[in-house]
Amino acid sequence: MAHKEIKIFGEIVLPGQSKTINMEIARLHTMSKLKVPIIIERAKKEGPVVLFTAALHGDEINGTEIVRQIIVRKINKPKRGTIICIPVINIFGFVNRSREFPDGRDLNRVFPGSPRGSLAARFAWHLLKEVLPNVDYCIDYHAGGASRFNAPQIRIVPNNPDLKHLADIFNAPFTLYSKNIAGSFRSACGRMGVKILLFEGGKSLDINNDVTQEAVRGTKRFLNYLDMLNPKKKVKEAPAPSVYIERSDWVRATYSGLFQNTTPVGKLVEKGEVIACITDPFGKFEHDVKAPHTGYIINSNDAPIVYQGDAIFHISKKLMIPVAFADEEENTHDQKRTSPEV
Repeated sequence: MAHKEIKIFGEIVLPGQSKTINMEIARLHTMSKLKVPIIIERAKKEGPVVLFTAALHGDEINGTEIVRQIIVRKINKPKRGTIICIPVINIFGFVNRSREFPDGRDLNRVFPGSPRGSLAARFAWHLLKEVLPNVDYCIDYHAGGASRFNAPQIRIVPNNPDLKHLADIFNAPFTLYSKNIAGSFRSACGRMGVKILLFEGGKSLDINNDVTQEAVRGTKRFLNYLDMLNPKKKVKEAPAPSVYIERSDWVRATYSGLFQNTTPVGKLVEKGEVIACITDPFGKFEHDVKAPHTGYIINSNDAPIVYQGDAIFHISKKLMIPVAFADEEENTHDQKRTSPEV
């Protein structure tokens, strides 16, 4: 789609221009201003508009680091078209190191929002009204919450060939099929015709370099496919095709105690394999945690203490071979895939 004129919050950005527009919806209770920078880079040559967003949940700062690196490495300066970066959407949660807004609401559950609703709803409404109408593609960067570490992965809705193709291009270690959640940013983008990939990797209140570089490499492949990547930027192909996952199950702790996790995220484990141990603080028992079925660990709990019923592992259940690689000699789900070297 060609966008000769982009207008956000009353400010016009023409082809060939660079501009930072500050979104200010509300101030802190101290009357201090709190602005959300929207960083826009436009090439002179027409092309798509791509949006990179992070910190929709304020404590998922690994996404912010990904977008920051896209900016400082000048990956956001397109060969053609426009790249919009919003490194921190939930600025209130970011300041407070909190997932939610000060009103206790999850921004990723209130879309499309309302101009007269809660603080979170107002942010959602302005984002959809002012930014999204200009956008063709979006990558939204997230991390696991509550000490749970996500393997680098792309999430897309099932039965959408366009998103499946874009996920193939990004080629994260894992790609999960997951339905849109009501009120989510991803759902709102889909309704507005914006093709969106949701990236998950790492955990909240943490920056992981392997996850960051995995996301940056995938983003460069994505931009290169759209013919937007600066020719000076090198594209590194992934060492193996993405492992597609249709189904997955959570493993929950059957005991409370000290959690001794011995299995790295991303590892392919066999049914019955010991993947962790739960012990009491006083040396009375040690309980082995075994994999309930064969699959990849796509999320693991990094907390040192767990309670009975806590989610401690997320393990893939049904794996799919990407069509582009279906004729290869070895099935992709037989390959051990972890985050490659930076």
